[in-house]
Amino acid sequence: MKRSTLPAVRSGIWSALSAALLLSACSQTPGPTQFSSAQPGTVSKVGAVQPQAISGTNIDAWRQQVIYLVMPDRFSNGNTSNDGLGQPNCLDIANPTKFHGGDLQGLRNKLGYIRDLGATAVWTTPVYRQVGIVNGTQCGYHGYWPDYTNPNDTAIEPRFGTSADLTGLISDLKAGGQKYMMDMVVNHAGYGARIVSQNPSWFHSNCTGDDIVCPLAGLPDFRQEDSAVATYLTNLSKTWVTNYAIDAIRMDTVKHAPNSYWQNSWVPGVLAARPGTFLLGEAFLSGSASQLKPFLDAGFDSTFNFPLRQALVDSVGKGGSLDRVAGSVQDTVGTLGLDRTLLQVNLLDNHDVPRFVNEPGSSVAETEIRARYGNALGLLMTLPGIPQLYYGNELGMYGANDPDNRRDMPAWAWTDTGRGAAQANFMAGGGTPKNTYDLTRKLTGIRKANEALWKGNYAELWRPNGGQNVYAFYRGSGTNRVVVVVNTSASAATVNLDLQGNTGISAADRSALSNGTVFNDLLAEGAPASATVTAGKLPVTIGAGRMGIYRAGATGTGGTGGTAVSVTFQVSASTFFGQDVYLVGDRPELGAWNTASALAMTPGGCVGSTCTWKTTVSLPPSVAAQFKFIKKPGDSGTSLTWEGGSNRAYTAPASGSATYNGGNWQ
Repeated sequence: MKRSTLPAVRSGIWSALSAALLLSACSQTPGPTQFSSAQPGTVSKVGAVQPQAISGTNIDAWRQQVIYLVMPDRFSNGNTSNDGLGQPNCLDIANPTKFHGGDLQGLRNKLGYIRDLGATAVWTTPVYRQVGIVNGTQCGYHGYWPDYTNPNDTAIEPRFGTSADLTGLISDLKAGGQKYMMDMVVNHAGYGARIVSQNPSWFHSNCTGDDIVCPLAGLPDFRQEDSAVATYLTNLSKTWVTNYAIDAIRMDTVKHAPNSYWQNSWVPGVLAARPGTFLLGEAFLSGSASQLKPFLDAGFDSTFNFPLRQALVDSVGKGGSLDRVAGSVQDTVGTLGLDRTLLQVNLLDNHDVPRFVNEPGSSVAETEIRARYGNALGLLMTLPGIPQLYYGNELGMYGANDPDNRRDMPAWAWTDTGRGAAQANFMAGGGTPKNTYDLTRKLTGIRKANEALWKGNYAELWRPNGGQNVYAFYRGSGTNRVVVVVNTSASAATVNLDLQGNTGISAADRSALSNGTVFNDLLAEGAPASATVTAGKLPVTIGAGRMGIYRAGATGTGGTGGTAVSVTFQVSASTFFGQDVYLVGDRPELGAWNTASALAMTPGGCVGSTCTWKTTVSLPPSVAAQFKFIKKPGDSGTSLTWEGGSNRAYTAPASGSATYNGGNWQ
């Protein structure tokens, strides 16, 4: 469908404010730095993973996360009785800059949807009480215009719910194995907030040209260099993390406050109140990783990787060279090191920028937009870092600049039937929102099932270097080894990826990836099903607009890989959230009946809790195997559950590939 845009906001000073800040007081720097291109096959060599030095007590737990950003007002209305509460004249579902009725109860009602998608941490925009109507047309539906007071009252916006609702949301998330990330603001107060008249000396004077001391879009700008102000703001955050079991904080506009405040007051104060809190800073800087490093040095565990996002927009979204993505990743790993890179939060879009599906422009066919978006989602889930989804990403929701990028989540989104129909203002291009949802869910499953993608080393294998748009990289952790190849050009491409000669890959991995090792495609979206290491290299021919996520499997017997066969095992099984299906059998390739070595399977085609689980294995030709499917964790609190009945049996074909359809779980 065609993308729609909303009329321009009315003119005048408040129009300028709304254009600069309808939500989070972010400003983008000039265009991103261009990185020099290396030759195809050049590597980004990094060392072994070291412990994160900055407040990182749950490093692997956070590396595994998939963050889902929700604007509560636009997600789901679970309690209509609070719609009329709060500041007057601020509820109007036809007005994109006023409240629409969504609340914390609505979010609680839809947590199953988010869990089924594979998202493991929920980030809500701020839930603070908001100031009244601004300019007669705009209200703080987004949460970034807090009505602070002194002493602070940690008041929740009445239209979102109560303290009990927030506590209930956090409890529900933890019960489902998910984490809660609270959005906080200490750079500014809302227009006309109570604290401005209570403590006028706490705010900077009007000026321009300085990110730290000059008010952003006219918002009352706190003087964090004043010890009384710093104490007030830090204590405000400490009260929130003391009163609520918050797992993480997304801090707004960190570049607009002094780094000395973060390092000497806020970070140590919050961590003293709730040790182990994951601290994510939002610095809207798109040039290079060197712009983000000072905030990590000040104590944040992570920042949003806006340089990578800009590279993905320029190269994948707008059809530019993948050299931009390769260069950005190389810059991030080289500047920050692998440890910090693995904790950077990667994104395609959020509430401050146009939706990624809008980036190609209306002149690009929707079939091409769908192909580009699929590749972008694939890179989001496989490059080093923590992926962040913005509500509606999983449906292909269109949206231009704010407030158009903050449309209401549609009522049909919650069911397969609704997602399976063509929907206005959602990406079509030969598919429906369900196709986009299923792809997103598949990708989160692949990421979860492969440690290499959330913890592994990174080595670049191929970049265009001004030539055909193909990019490939290696991720490895332990015995989990993955090669990702994407071709965004208009024709098929053949690349020969040097594995055994690539010093960015560990010596142990290079040794394990001997000739005949077969890599099998986990994505199954049109790339070749497998590729085999030959003469130390992995030759892959990949079609136009296609992507493959290849996991190393068995080694063939002939040295060239010609004798290995690829078998996809599948079974239909019902699971609860956090439970996965695995394959284990008598062959070494199937784990030799060792459940610790069982092969993780990827879900797809789900209806409710029942999915078709698949994994692809390389086996010697004509070999007979016995096996079973298991679930981890098991039912009724056990560590694992075996399926019933006799062992299953299968004989691999003499050549080629095959599928074993196991029907239903026994």
